[in-house]
Amino acid sequence: MTAPSLRDHAYQVLKRRIVEVELRPGARLVERDLAAELAVSRIPLREALRMLAAEGLVLLVPHKGALVASFSPADVRDLFDIREVLESLAARLAAERATPATLTPLAKRLADARAATAAGEVPRIAAANAAFHAEIIELAANPLLSNLMGPLAARTEWLFRLTATRDPAEQCSEHQELYDLIAAGRADAAAACAFTHIAAGRELSMTLAEQWSDPGFDPELIAKGRRRRSKK
Repeated sequence: MTAPSLRDHAYQVLKRRIVEVELRPGARLVERDLAAELAVSRIPLREALRMLAAEGLVLLVPHKGALVASFSPADVRDLFDIREVLESLAARLAAERATPATLTPLAKRLADARAATAAGEVPRIAAANAAFHAEIIELAANPLLSNLMGPLAARTEWLFRLTATRDPAEQCSEHQELYDLIAAGRADAAAACAFTHIAAGRELSMTLAEQWSDPGFDPELIAKGRRRRSKK
């Protein structure tokens, strides 16, 4: 593989491991171990880590190392604050601009989420639900909005995976309602539905964040540790 391909390979593998919680928030990322495991040199690995840091999945501590970013209750709150506002706007714009042709990808995302839910495949459910929300951003056809929301896509999927105890059937039902409003061109109702749907997950997500986060999280202390990541 070429250098960019090696970087992208490392990025994709690590992103998937973080989002699927194989690597938990706060886990130390040891360069020499990861480089050997992924069969890449440290240069493309470091580039991949910088890309993940830009998405909020990795925290880089200067001169100390890297670790999976924390996802504290405050982080969850901040993410919901942004999503409630911007995804409501996206739903409004999507409803205003929807056509039979542009609705096709959104319908496919909804079908994917239903199939994943029926199969009970938790990682697939999280990915499909995140893709449904991302497709609404695309359907809004607002490049500035897409640029603002793009870096949050991975954290949104990560949140869905960490909060997998939420009722997936209920989420599918809410997604169907949102899809129907967008397809019908009901902009105000779609915006309100999107807000209500997102806000409904806030309290449970905050509660779960208390369980998966470490209140004593110290990035510098973790990053400078000499102990390598254990192998299973």
